[in-house]
Amino acid sequence: MTRSGWPSRNPGHERPVVVRAGGFVALQFDETGVQSCMLAHEPYALALGYTRTMMGFLLFQPNPRRISIVGLGGGSLAKYCYRYVPDAVITAVEINPDVLALRSLFQIPADDERFAVICADGAHYVDSSDHRPDVLLVDGFNAEGVPPQLCSTAFYTACRRQLPDNGLLVANLISSDSGFRRCVCSIRAVFDDAVVVVPAEDSPENVIVFAWKAPAASLPLDESLARARVLETMHPLNLRETAIRIEYGKRIDWEERTACPRT
Repeated sequence: MTRSGWPSRNPGHERPVVVRAGGFVALQFDETGVQSCMLAHEPYALALGYTRTMMGFLLFQPNPRRISIVGLGGGSLAKYCYRYVPDAVITAVEINPDVLALRSLFQIPADDERFAVICADGAHYVDSSDHRPDVLLVDGFNAEGVPPQLCSTAFYTACRRQLPDNGLLVANLISSDSGFRRCVCSIRAVFDDAVVVVPAEDSPENVIVFAWKAPAASLPLDESLARARVLETMHPLNLRETAIRIEYGKRIDWEERTACPRT
């Protein structure tokens, strides 16, 4: 295993550390938490299960025209969408310049007519941008977890405002994070009942939240499975498993688990 890191040149941002081991290249901010992971021999594959669960948005938006991503990290979601969702214009926002400096190491494509990476605060970008993504992926973390500005009612209100009527928010959260309850409750307060909280693939802690701007936009399981079978001919993903996970998430009483105040 090799580990490389360097002092941050940017005050207020954590120093990224790159770890190479067993055919993987990982991005970390500390000794324990893996922020992103890439297969060295297959850089466009989704190595971490939570990213594969987040791609469950394809069940509801199989051909999005615009995708926005808050939190680039090692670029797993951005690279996958660039290759396998070829009709989408993709914008990824990353706050940490030291993470962006690793762009070539993680083989993230150069900007072109349908792909752009922006160095900015994701919360400010969502609040001020005039982009109208069909899908908004939120996967922003620092060494402590989800930053407070990406876990507030104000942020999720801005997310909902930016989405078109058929738009979808997909957020990655950590159930052991001290801010987990606040994030889930903030999403529920903004999106009301159009929210499903889903345990991620291959992870006891990652939880993926799907939130629709339109009420009751989720699908019955039989329809989700039928769509998954078609999509699996175009995507190297087990979307049928993801459909079942989403159905399971519908049946978990997350309101009771998180004790969100009723609105």
